[in-house]
Amino acid sequence: MSNFNHPAFASYQLLDSGNGEKLERFGEYVLRRPDPQALWRPSLESKVWTAADYKFVRESDRGGKWATAGKSPKSWNIKVNGSSLRISPTPFKHVGLFPEQASNWQWVAEQRNKMRDINEPKLLNMFAYTGAASILAAQDGWQVTHVDAARPSLDWAAQNAAQSGLSDKCIRWMFDDCLKFAQREVRRGNKYHGILLDPPHYGRGPKGEKWQFEEHIAPLLEACRQLLAPTPNSFVVISTYAIGYSPLAFENMLRDFGDGKVESGELWLPQKDSERRLPCGFCARFSR
Repeated sequence: MSNFNHPAFASYQLLDSGNGEKLERFGEYVLRRPDPQALWRPSLESKVWTAADYKFVRESDRGGKWATAGKSPKSWNIKVNGSSLRISPTPFKHVGLFPEQASNWQWVAEQRNKMRDINEPKLLNMFAYTGAASILAAQDGWQVTHVDAARPSLDWAAQNAAQSGLSDKCIRWMFDDCLKFAQREVRRGNKYHGILLDPPHYGRGPKGEKWQFEEHIAPLLEACRQLLAPTPNSFVVISTYAIGYSPLAFENMLRDFGDGKVESGELWLPQKDSERRLPCGFCARFSR
């Protein structure tokens, strides 16, 4: 398995972790929220944790609320590699950005550099959330198709793109069930030079379509296999969180794409002034 790197960016930092929580800085504000992987003891004193601008308070297994200090805003923007992304703490403890994905953002940029002879290569981003990967790719010259089944996430992503200065021609926004969309694209004969997947364990589509990882990942990857352009350096990336499978399972699935390089491993966040790494899910990559 590969040891994926994590490229740092100035607007984010994991300050500490432990006792089932993590302490993070997004721009000017410090957030304290649960993380089941943080089984160790925190490094910083409790007063540092107590001083966080936002603390997530769980109310049920479905979510909770944020306790704030002073006049903390409901949302704010941070800069990531030239893009402007909105951070907004939600009742589901998410904030609109998964910083561990910086490893994949960098890797997609490296793949783009290998395709400089292709004018405006096509990237399909499914389960695309609030669009960081789509926006960074569009800024790098990709023609992006961004697919998500949650309207609030899609609207959030479009706002991020607009405030990052991208024109409407750079990204095609699709409010759709990812599996159905991919299968329709196969029937249309469309091809993509890169495909990104970040599926949840369970979800619902716009029309109530059920997504269950173990039931639907195989047909989705089969559609992706047919959608992937046969050109050198075309690629597929699949990343997941809180799913009880080994990254080797994802690596084996991507070997069905044929000749090419396959690697798998963990996504992680480096902790400030420490050798500690916070695990943040699994990832596998295929490239021709």
